[in-house]
Amino acid sequence: MSFTYQPKKRKRQKTHGYLSRTKTSSGKRVILRRMRKGRQRLAV
Repeated sequence: MSFTYQPKKRKRQKTHGYLSRTKTSSGKRVILRRMRKGRQRLAV
């Protein structure tokens, strides 16, 4: 049996990082929404 979550630093940044978020229009929306909500961490 294997576990679903196999953490990798690179993969985490590539998919959920700040730069990858700002590259797409939907990602920019995510950042803006989190800013408006007052999140301390906008991205991973």
